[in-house]
Amino acid sequence: MTTTARLHPGSFLLGSTRELLANQVEFLASTYDGEHDVVRFRIGPPGPLRRELHAAHGPEAAEQMLSAKTFAGWRKDNVFYDEIRLALGNGILTAQDDDWLRQKRFVQPVFTRARVDGYLEAMVEEIAAIIGTWEQREDAEVDLHEEMTALTLAIVARTLFGDDLHELAAEVSDWSPVANAAILGRVALPARVPLAWPIPVNRTIRDAQEHLYAVCDEIIRRRRAGIDVGDDLASLLIEVRDGSDALSDEEIRDQMLVFLLAGHETTSTSLTFALHLLAKHPDIQAKVLAEVTDVLGDAAPTPAQAHSGLPYTTAVLKEAMRLYPAAPFTGRRTVEDTDLCGVLVPAGSDVVVSTWSIHRRADLWPDPERFDPERFLGDADKGRHRYAWMPFGAGPRACIGQHFSMLESVAALAMLVRAFELEDRTDGDVRVASAITLFPLDPVRTQIRPRRSAGA
Repeated sequence: MTTTARLHPGSFLLGSTRELLANQVEFLASTYDGEHDVVRFRIGPPGPLRRELHAAHGPEAAEQMLSAKTFAGWRKDNVFYDEIRLALGNGILTAQDDDWLRQKRFVQPVFTRARVDGYLEAMVEEIAAIIGTWEQREDAEVDLHEEMTALTLAIVARTLFGDDLHELAAEVSDWSPVANAAILGRVALPARVPLAWPIPVNRTIRDAQEHLYAVCDEIIRRRRAGIDVGDDLASLLIEVRDGSDALSDEEIRDQMLVFLLAGHETTSTSLTFALHLLAKHPDIQAKVLAEVTDVLGDAAPTPAQAHSGLPYTTAVLKEAMRLYPAAPFTGRRTVEDTDLCGVLVPAGSDVVVSTWSIHRRADLWPDPERFDPERFLGDADKGRHRYAWMPFGAGPRACIGQHFSMLESVAALAMLVRAFELEDRTDGDVRVASAITLFPLDPVRTQIRPRRSAGA
């Protein structure tokens, strides 16, 4: 029997707007009561400006919305993706229908396993560079999020955009957080406001666009002119063909921004919390060190070792991504009236899948708040719902860069733990929030001590 979803309580004047803006992670987690997998909540003032959204907290709902069998009934036309599209262009993250299929045909060959494996040497060099910097600090305290953001941005900029590393990295580092916050601010507006209107949030987005677009356009111009052409993403996107069809400069820029912003932010979050959790659990850190020392010795990881030769290190990363998924939510809009886990979701409704909630359900993950990499070893996941763990999304529109991210993250985790002893210096649990991706609200303070016998 189909029923109307339970309504999450909110204020008469603004519904749940204040709670949503204050902390999206905490608010959406609060809408799950352990019983109802699909709930409703409202934002905006009473009347025509009020919007009603649904939140889905179960793997069955996620599968219905994201899987290949049914995803055609769920579109990325919701307000969240509309605002990303408006601010950062219509790349593969936000494109729809034939436009998305066309972009995927161009982009997918750039992210084959063989091509991504070819980037490992450059990844290792950037990881070795941060190791060298840390070794000069001796027994120093660092903010892991700041350090991992710099590392992953350097890797993405170098491997995907070649010799234009420093200018590009500086612009993205300055303007990416600004753009993310402004996009979220527009999402929460009670009505869709044209970007041309001179309100503060619009001016912020236009400033971010001006800087980010300019640096991408200059790289494209240089590649078109035959300057610094190589095996980087910009060069490959210019060269790739689908028959006689090619990507326009605007389409190339849109793809560049997606991979720059989403690519470095998600991986930095995963590495930040993986290292933070190891710093809080020295016994697990010792197991990672033992595996890395046994498998790698003093050498850099090969692609084969990073893929399957470091199972415990990989399990640590996966468990960190369960507890702190870099993309804690994903959204869709219904095409027609839909029965979602026994709840009627009217046509045109925005539905948010809470990966955060699914990853912390006690019926899926016993003692869900505990950090336990053993969940991802051997047959531990046998019988687990296939949508119980989805840090990269799922279905046809799962993250196309997940192979790149995993390769980079396993290599970095292995090399950093081999080189340094990590000790937690935070005051308890690190608070988190989310704009487009998850981020810590507090510095992730960690003491680093060089292991004198470790190789680079």
